[in-house]
Amino acid sequence: MEQRIRDRYNDRVFSEALKRLGGGAAEPLDGFESFIYNFERGREELVLRIGHSLRRSEALILGEVDWINFLADRGAPVARAVRSERGHLVEALDDGQGGSFLATSFVRARGIPPYRRGWSSGLTQDYGELIGALHDLSRSYEPTEPAWRRPEWDDPLMLDVERFLPEGDEEVRSAYREVLERIASFPRDGNSYGLIHQDAHGGNFLVDEDGGITLFDFDDCVYCWYAFDLAMVAFYRVCTLDEPERILRGFFPDFLAGYARRASLDPEWLRWIPDFLTLREIDLYALLHRSFDVEALEDPWCVRFLDGRRERIMERQPFIDVDFCEFAS
Repeated sequence: MEQRIRDRYNDRVFSEALKRLGGGAAEPLDGFESFIYNFERGREELVLRIGHSLRRSEALILGEVDWINFLADRGAPVARAVRSERGHLVEALDDGQGGSFLATSFVRARGIPPYRRGWSSGLTQDYGELIGALHDLSRSYEPTEPAWRRPEWDDPLMLDVERFLPEGDEEVRSAYREVLERIASFPRDGNSYGLIHQDAHGGNFLVDEDGGITLFDFDDCVYCWYAFDLAMVAFYRVCTLDEPERILRGFFPDFLAGYARRASLDPEWLRWIPDFLTLREIDLYALLHRSFDVEALEDPWCVRFLDGRRERIMERQPFIDVDFCEFAS
């Protein structure tokens, strides 16, 4: 989260947001881009998210929750957005400095993260089927209001990497521009391009005791290639793990088999996944520099991700040494 947003946040904003959403006591949760809390409203178990207009406008958040509820209405296992006590999906709270905190609530997902459940073949296929369902439904989705349309992947709002790269990282900046240029040349059509989650990793869904999955955190949803969602699944499944190639080869065929239950994708798109992986690699590298003092960083996952990352990006090394075309069936 940007420091300028943290600096505007206070107990008054939190209390007013909780009041408008109808909650009592709230329990804080970890949030990378927003302030997140568990709370209860009557018998409902909900999640409160408080973001800021410096990052996402009210219209964009309305577009996010409009798509979430479109998916939920059609049976997709996603955490539905819930209206406030006043009937609003988004509550705007003046920050006193010309901006607004934007509060939204969602049904609380039940279960545990997949890494605690264990990555069985069945769970992996169900994960793939979920992403396939999103893509299948995306093909028929239109925003309820035109102003709520979510951004394209290359909207300046979504591409702020260079703003956060450290001074002196000119070679990383060059690598970033190169991959953007390659990706911008990819063809777009209704079968390959549409509204995607963009961050559907294992930290953004839970698995209940019956094996059911609930996906949440659609904050980054954009119009992009469906293959990008597949790349993000691969990226976070093996990022920072030992033997990533072996793990991916055991995981990705099951994931694609599940995906094929609900959606089809031309296998030709598998050859472009490495570019999508590189884009996310540089994006995450920049975001960690934005959000943390990396020299004093203690989080083990972040430390491991950053270890040697700058040099690999500068040398144009692929994120993972796998030919994704080998997964074509």
